[in-house]
Amino acid sequence: DATAQEPEEKLFSCGFEVEELIPLDAGISKVVVGKIVEMEPQEGTHLTKCVVDCGEYGHDIRISTGAANMKLGDCVPAALDGSTLPGGIKIKARKMQGVESNGMLCSGEELGLNAAQIPGSEDNGQLIQPQHSDIAPVGGPDDYIFDISITANRPDCQSVLGIAREVAAILGKPLHMPAMDYKAVCEPDAPITVQVEAPDLCPRYMAHYVRNIRMGESPRWMKRHLALCGLRSISNVVDITNHTLLEMGQPMHAFDLNKVAGRTIDVRRAHEGEKIVTLDEKEFTLNPNNLVICDAEKPVALAGIMGGANSGMDESTTCDCVRKTSRSLGQNSDSSARYEQGVDRNSPELGLARALHLIQELDCGDITTLEYDLTDGRPLERKHIVTTPAKICGVLGITVPEQTMIDILQRLEFTVDVQADGSWDVSAPLYREDVESFPDLAE
Repeated sequence: DATAQEPEEKLFSCGFEVEELIPLDAGISKVVVGKIVEMEPQEGTHLTKCVVDCGEYGHDIRISTGAANMKLGDCVPAALDGSTLPGGIKIKARKMQGVESNGMLCSGEELGLNAAQIPGSEDNGQLIQPQHSDIAPVGGPDDYIFDISITANRPDCQSVLGIAREVAAILGKPLHMPAMDYKAVCEPDAPITVQVEAPDLCPRYMAHYVRNIRMGESPRWMKRHLALCGLRSISNVVDITNHTLLEMGQPMHAFDLNKVAGRTIDVRRAHEGEKIVTLDEKEFTLNPNNLVICDAEKPVALAGIMGGANSGMDESTTCDCVRKTSRSLGQNSDSSARYEQGVDRNSPELGLARALHLIQELDCGDITTLEYDLTDGRPLERKHIVTTPAKICGVLGITVPEQTMIDILQRLEFTVDVQADGSWDVSAPLYREDVESFPDLAE
């Protein structure tokens, strides 16, 4: 285990500036999630007397509250006798309207929380929490948000996975990849056409058909992950695409096939004067410099930027070019920010597998056997750099032991093949498209 401050310091030493380390406990202590096991009106007052099961802190803690949004069986944050709230506020057992109350049931506001930390914190009344098998503290002393500035040459670090790789290498710990397994459970009900007419602008495009979409709310953990990164939960399928963008660094869009004319997806240059209305209800007039994703009749998405309002999922549902387009149309997004700095050609495969795993895990639909992987024909292979330890040390200006250099490179998923003449044949991982020569290895 490591404190949050340790990777913060070591990331800085490796060229990543941690602009802010934001603690999520906000100075909270001895606030736990308790389950309301009894409740009754407190006669002659607006208060409700509750008996709260707080596990190891006590199974029958009596607390009076003025909130009216909770019900029997709800789990709510309980600031117990002797607890601390943001701003140094101390909570003590006291009488409320003549009845002993051994703490306070808390709203998100009283805990100094907002929707960007825990969804529902902005609502009036008590902050209703998910059920817990064990009663757990709210937040935690080691729960932080890292706000990290990423340099333009490291697009692979614009994701949780990318930063996790770096932290694993820095700390000498193993990297635990997110689950990406899934199983196709049915055949497609009808053919779908997917084609790329502009491989020079879109070197790889992947798609997978999922039937019988079951729209609904996302689980609380996913809503929380999105909220902590400043994104609002929309629905389970849309949230999965956004979560995959944040986690894996791969932008994607979920198309409602019922709204895709001709069951056709075509990635091409826009025609002069062609129009599209995006999901944020803005209309744009396009030209051949813009890459669009179209159905058989019209554009349904600005490639790499935003989906169209005519193709998105709703409750009834069962690179360089990107930079130029986003600037000329004044339309930026989380997706365009990633594509402008670069998304490697291996990422679509990882991102799609992760999204399909989540679709199956959350039972959002039935995964079919129909998948497309369209490329520009270039092989997907690792880059090789032949160099010597002396050349690398010459760039650094210091002598680093050869085995130390090999260990560092291997922790970052490079391979080092030491030749008979003492030179090194180093292969870079697929996600490191920025690595071209030995000065990059020195860095």
